[in-house]
Amino acid sequence: MLFFDPLYLLIMAPALALSAWAQFKVKSTFAHYAKIGVRSGMTGAQAAAAVVRAGNVPGVTIERHQGFLSDHYDPRNKSLRLSPEVHDGRSIASIAVAAHEAGHAIQDATGYAPLAIRSQLVPITNIGARLWIWPFIVGAVLGSQSGTLGNTLIWVGILLFSATVLFQIVTLPTEFNASNRAKAVLASTGIVSTQDEAEGVSKVLGAAAMTYVAAAIAQIVQLIYLILRARD
Repeated sequence: MLFFDPLYLLIMAPALALSAWAQFKVKSTFAHYAKIGVRSGMTGAQAAAAVVRAGNVPGVTIERHQGFLSDHYDPRNKSLRLSPEVHDGRSIASIAVAAHEAGHAIQDATGYAPLAIRSQLVPITNIGARLWIWPFIVGAVLGSQSGTLGNTLIWVGILLFSATVLFQIVTLPTEFNASNRAKAVLASTGIVSTQDEAEGVSKVLGAAAMTYVAAAIAQIVQLIYLILRARD
């Protein structure tokens, strides 16, 4: 239904274009800096371990995880899961991504509020992302024929979708803060030892950050669209 609505296409096209550009940018930037090694010779896994040690964070395990750029930190079992390219790579890109994920481990250990909030939102967001479309569509189909019921279902759908928007908003400071922590530790420990390496790390993490910004914008714009349609 949404994709055949001219209003949806009009307001979502720029956001979707931005998301596509951000995905292209992060992949191309990672591919470029994956070809450039670091003087320290460290792998991503070794760099992540060094960042965790520098942050005085005990009990974090570092695991090899399948999937291109599937890297993430799981606060439930204190695990850093790094894709093969990052875990085994000795490049600027590998070091940057691994250190960023280690930054999340430091956030967890220090009680960084946005990370804690995001973790609490995960189950709610998963439910909202799967279910929001159904009450919205049923409410729209019922429309004026059902009076209050149709309108109520539409707003239930919007409320469920709002959980995904909130998750994306809380993700932004979490990701930017993790990148800042990573860059600071990489510089202070000498893992990144030249200006060119530091600039490469910044570009890789900056490109990654844009994917989160684009995702948040797309979700916010879609929420605005849903509210506009609910008010028709």
